[in-house]
Amino acid sequence: MRSSPLPRMSRRGRVTIGVLVGVFVLFTLLGWGVNAWTDWLWFDEVRYTQVFTGVLATRLLLFLVVGVGMALVVAGNLWLAYRLRPRMRPHSAEQATLERYRMLLSPRLGTWIALASAVVGLFAGLSAQSRWTQWLLFRNGGDFGVKDPEFGVDVGFYVFQLPFWRYLLGVGFTAVVLALLGALAVHYVFGGVRLQGVGDRMTNAARAHLSSLVAVFVLLKAVAYVLDRRAMLLEYNEGAKLYGAGYADVNALLPAKEILAWISVLVAVAIIVFSNAVMRNLVWPGISLALLGVSAVAIGGIYPWAVQTFEVKPSARDKEAPYIERSIEATRSAFGLTAAKTTPYAASNLVPPASLATDTSVVPNVRLLDPQLVSETYTQLQQVRGFYDFGSKLDIDRYAVKDKTSDYVVGVREINYGELTDQQNNWINRHTVYTHGYGLVAAPANQVVCGGQPYFVSGFLGEKAQEACSSPTEEIPAQQPRIYYGERMEGDDYAIVGQTGDRNVEFDRPTSTGGEQYYTYTGEGGVEIGSFPRRLLYAIKEQESNFLLSEAVNENSKLLYVRNPRDRVEKVAPFLTLDGDPYPAVVNGRVLWIVDGYTTAATYPYAERVNLQAETTDELTGRGTFQLARENVNYIRNSVKATVDAYDGTVKLYSYDDTDPVLKAWNKAFGGDLVLPKGDIPPELAEHFRYPADLFKVQRNLLTKFHVTDPGDFYSGQDFWQVPNVPDAPDSGQKQPPYYLFTQFPGQEGPRFQLTSAVTPNGRQNLAALVSGSYVDGQPRLEVLELPDQTRISGPVQVHQQMTNNGDIRQQLNLLSSNQAQVQYGNLLSLPFADGMLYVEPIYVKSSSQDAYPLLQKVLLSYGDGGSYVVLANNLGDGIKQLVEQGRRAQTGTPPPPSDDDDNTPPPSTGGTNTPPPLTGELAQAAGQVQAAIAEVKAAQASGDFERYGRALKALDEAMAAFQRAQAAANGSAGPAPSGSASPSPPASPSPSPNG
Repeated sequence: MRSSPLPRMSRRGRVTIGVLVGVFVLFTLLGWGVNAWTDWLWFDEVRYTQVFTGVLATRLLLFLVVGVGMALVVAGNLWLAYRLRPRMRPHSAEQATLERYRMLLSPRLGTWIALASAVVGLFAGLSAQSRWTQWLLFRNGGDFGVKDPEFGVDVGFYVFQLPFWRYLLGVGFTAVVLALLGALAVHYVFGGVRLQGVGDRMTNAARAHLSSLVAVFVLLKAVAYVLDRRAMLLEYNEGAKLYGAGYADVNALLPAKEILAWISVLVAVAIIVFSNAVMRNLVWPGISLALLGVSAVAIGGIYPWAVQTFEVKPSARDKEAPYIERSIEATRSAFGLTAAKTTPYAASNLVPPASLATDTSVVPNVRLLDPQLVSETYTQLQQVRGFYDFGSKLDIDRYAVKDKTSDYVVGVREINYGELTDQQNNWINRHTVYTHGYGLVAAPANQVVCGGQPYFVSGFLGEKAQEACSSPTEEIPAQQPRIYYGERMEGDDYAIVGQTGDRNVEFDRPTSTGGEQYYTYTGEGGVEIGSFPRRLLYAIKEQESNFLLSEAVNENSKLLYVRNPRDRVEKVAPFLTLDGDPYPAVVNGRVLWIVDGYTTAATYPYAERVNLQAETTDELTGRGTFQLARENVNYIRNSVKATVDAYDGTVKLYSYDDTDPVLKAWNKAFGGDLVLPKGDIPPELAEHFRYPADLFKVQRNLLTKFHVTDPGDFYSGQDFWQVPNVPDAPDSGQKQPPYYLFTQFPGQEGPRFQLTSAVTPNGRQNLAALVSGSYVDGQPRLEVLELPDQTRISGPVQVHQQMTNNGDIRQQLNLLSSNQAQVQYGNLLSLPFADGMLYVEPIYVKSSSQDAYPLLQKVLLSYGDGGSYVVLANNLGDGIKQLVEQGRRAQTGTPPPPSDDDDNTPPPSTGGTNTPPPLTGELAQAAGQVQAAIAEVKAAQASGDFERYGRALKALDEAMAAFQRAQAAANGSAGPAPSGSASPSPPASPSPSPNG
């Protein structure tokens, strides 16, 4: 009687394990079923069930096809290895040891094979179902109409086909390797492969089986070499520091890949032939594999390295020029930079012109309210209840009020569940009473009242504004101002609405009499949970028994969840990358959240690859804007404008780029009507579309390099730009965010609502260009105002330092700040005007007392190079007047009025009849140059830049000499001066001391 090779488990043990496994599977399936059912109900509510069913069916299909396919391949090879086992095995210690394992496996071999294959298939299927996006694009993608510059293949192959082909190739490699390892193990256990004993170490059947699998692996390697030739256009070119195949890749590695592909085919044939037909041993197949490895190293590694080292590096600029040009063109096309319009802007005017005082396109629209700083002001002045909140950053939009279009700082009065008191923060209050916010609060961006407060024009809690510092009536009225869906809603902030009887239980808003008004939701949104099965379903999902026990949940109840607009759109359109800054707008009386959606790809040949999270992170990230995921892309389009109704949660997707092939593929994948055509966008909604911030950041950052289109100049990198740091905190390392303005730039027909940003030369701080993004007739318009290379115009960081370090201004700023208050700087706006640069920076003061909020107290203005003409005024109008007056004095040579701290100002003349005559002609022009030179010297002193100070002193000497020559010429031609008059003289220059 033979003993059992392994101890048998008791019946009780088997039952216990079976019960535990059953309970685990039951709860796993129950959790999956509950999530699937509730997801279906949610998608049915928003009427996008095709997304739910389409994604679910695709994932199940991939799971089954790949999982079953992998399992069959592994199982088939394991079974074949068993069938090919030798009937007779030589006696040896090794075989005696293996006999006990053969006795264990043989009675239930089919079960063991099925179990092992099922595990492999399960993991393969789980991996495959996550590739549903690649499969849908593979199946539904079309052509781009653009061909790659090396093979002439349409870009659609790289974006839609190549990723899935490479995945399938990886599945093939995995299947063959697992089958090979499993077959080798079975052959060894059952004697087909031996390590000891006399005779051959491998039977003919085992050798034929295993060598065939190795040959299949080598054939797959040949396919991999073919695909690698295409994929080389996506790789990083170290020589040119760009993406795409370079000189060595095209001239050495591409031919090498083709040669290796043919060698792999020959090696696969050699393995089959020599292993089974000629010598019937593994010597020559092993030699063939070794030659393949040597060829891969020599042909695919050493040869391209030698070409790169000895041919490319010594003359890389010339060798890589055609491939750099390819990368430039592909990048500009993939990121929408091709249509960017570059206009030279001399910025040669350094003196404030008189037209500043009469301008109607730029100055009246200068935005003074900083949406980040005044968020606290909105909260304190419009909060009313402690649980209302406007977030840490407001938004900028434009409205036409009283036939005048202006930009407004807007915010939504939302419920912040984190601010509920302990008394308020119970389940009933949190989910059935405090269900919604109220009103979109707006204020003109260029206007302040009542000592620096915003002038609120909408979002009032009653019929009329109660504050004297607000508009008497709603200027931006919303017929339904209640906010059930907003940015402050987190994942578990669901609301249960709908009551029985006439009693309203939802807190609506406080009344003017000091009471509170209540409300009952009447919208179409929400999932009905009146029935017991629905209540049980959501009790399990939320792990909350009150769904079953509380009387607040009744037959009329609806459940509102996924209430954050961005999360809502992301769930409806999981294939989109969403902008991090949704914004609200009143459209036809409804408050709508507008979310910009991007279609992206990572396999556009030769295009630069960027990380969206890194490229879009700046000072505002995480402070009112969402941080994007770490997604690497080399193609992006703002193809979708999505809206979410703040009252009923209705989601609509509108196509904004009907030509985008990626959006076409996704729309086709979900039935063709998932995204509404651009023609269906209501005109009232289109008026509130704005150039998306994250797309602009990516394009701006790329333009810092890819505005250079000459390959040689690009290789040298001398003309590259950079995005400046935050002007008032340059050492923080945070980039200055772009800002929205309603203004007119040179070359534009009228004021536009545009997103703008300044850039500086790489490694320097002076201004290089202004980049702006806007919409013109519904089409995106990217424009660049490029300054001369050697411009003296300061960049944002320099301008801020020059303005705040000015002696007079620094003294006034010190007076504003103290232990009881702090100065906060708003957006530093760089505005091109009259062939010069106007800089505006609002100054806020915030008291250190509890619940204090920032108030706009002063406005910093500068014109020219940032340091020559600087004023700190009580308001924009006064500041413009002072700048214009400074410019007038500079042009006429009139000295500035005396000040207490100006030791160089000459005393005024005491003779009433001896007033010097006004300067005219060349003398006036020379005096203006002297005045400008003096201002530059003062600015250089304040900045502490000794190099600049030396240049300023030299320029002042030259200006003084020119003035003296002009004065001598004027005196010589005019004859003797009249009695009692004084000859004009240039203004005194400052003391030539950098510390003066």
